[in-house]
Amino acid sequence: MQFSSRRRKLVSNPQTELYGHSLQFYGEPPLENMSLAEFETFAVDRLKLLKTVENLGVSYVKLSEPYAKKLESEFKNLSFPYRPEADDRKAQSGPNEYDKRRKDHISHFILRLAYCQTEELRRWFIQQEVDLFRYRFNELLAKQKLEFLHRNNLQYDTISVEEKKSLLDKLVNSSYAVSGITVEDQDFYKVPFQDALDLVRTRKVYLKAGYVYIPHQDIVTIVLNDFRTRLSKALALTARSLPAVHSDERLQPLLNHLSHAYVGQDYSIQKNVGKISLEQIDSLSGKSFPLCMRQLHQSLRENHHLRHGGRMQYGLFLKGIGLSLEQALQFWRSEFIRGKVDADKFDKAYAYGIRHMFGKEGKRADYTPYSCMKVILSNAPSQGDHHGCPFRHSDPELLKQKLQFYKVSPSGISQILELVKGMHYQLACQKYFELTHNIEDANFSLNHPNQYFIESQRVLGGGKDMKREMDAPQRLQEISAAKGNNTPREAATNDPQGLAEMTEDLDSFFQDA
Repeated sequence: MQFSSRRRKLVSNPQTELYGHSLQFYGEPPLENMSLAEFETFAVDRLKLLKTVENLGVSYVKLSEPYAKKLESEFKNLSFPYRPEADDRKAQSGPNEYDKRRKDHISHFILRLAYCQTEELRRWFIQQEVDLFRYRFNELLAKQKLEFLHRNNLQYDTISVEEKKSLLDKLVNSSYAVSGITVEDQDFYKVPFQDALDLVRTRKVYLKAGYVYIPHQDIVTIVLNDFRTRLSKALALTARSLPAVHSDERLQPLLNHLSHAYVGQDYSIQKNVGKISLEQIDSLSGKSFPLCMRQLHQSLRENHHLRHGGRMQYGLFLKGIGLSLEQALQFWRSEFIRGKVDADKFDKAYAYGIRHMFGKEGKRADYTPYSCMKVILSNAPSQGDHHGCPFRHSDPELLKQKLQFYKVSPSGISQILELVKGMHYQLACQKYFELTHNIEDANFSLNHPNQYFIESQRVLGGGKDMKREMDAPQRLQEISAAKGNNTPREAATNDPQGLAEMTEDLDSFFQDA
């Protein structure tokens, strides 16, 4: 009878066991019901966290003091579990800690659905999750690390003080960066050698009777390899299940846009409309435009025409920096009629598209400027196109020539190309910002071309901020771009037709004549 009673108690609260530790391998998917609003909020917050991990990993030495300090601050801001208490069970009993662990668990699985769709997305997601896991594992106390290993069937135990003393000389001679003093001060784990082949291959550990003795700082290598392998397999399985997920018309638009979602300032709402004159654009393009917009502007001036992708990307950017509808029509018309398009053809074939971009035609939606992720991941340029991200879509040699033409120093070009090689395209653009503005540290994470423009104006203006809407809501812009301003967000996300309208593209309105 007592045994039966205990079983009922465990079954009635399965989440107690799932969230019993602040860190997990995410082996069990969440099974509870949740609202679409919470679904989106969790996904966006996790995406912000992973973006921070990526930016800090390039800007600082991983696990260094400034790296850890900034990452801890982001954990606090986004309400993820970050600093486990000495008594983990005590921390878990509080509702706040439980909610943080629940958010960590669910948000990971949401982004799995969004980032399993292509090899490039999977590679990015795995790298950021592994870096995040490394930081969190290293923050655990020794007791919590051992508990985590046992909870996940990694039966690695620390050796006793007596055994450590008997193997002292061998541990010092075979372990990397270990001395007699450090051996006494740290734990060593006894691990089957087949679980540590990388360390055995590089001769960094002591091997005896089928077991390796791994110092405390290296056990994370074993755990990370296990985590990476599990996550890679899980993403492959998730990708095979996508057709079933995409059949749910509530989730498909959200998941399709999360992979290139922008989660920062909303640049579609501006107070400085009309504050920029057409005569300023040439000068601003050389001083304050990001490279993607600078090359679009240069191509437009040289060819007096841009194809659809270029008009969309550059047109919305100009709208975001303050160009009014009347100015935009005048700007595009004056440039196009210098080429092969006369005024009558422009009014018939192109003017409607520009008015639609400003929400004056069709369903009168307020379209938002493209974020860096949208530029990088959607609508890759083909031959004859000039849109896209130069750091992502240009051949490295052509990119080098372009940077030389814009008078970037040879050492700066090398730094940019190294970031491009590592697929850190936004960080390469941020480095371009620092080099062209002669500053050591941009002190912001670049996520949007319009953010680049505003930060440039701030630097060139001696720190004076541009006049803009500071209280604009932070939202998932690529999803809500086509949503009407007066439509409640929750109603739209629970209405399948509303979701479809929110993600409608403008392609049909901007086809080349």
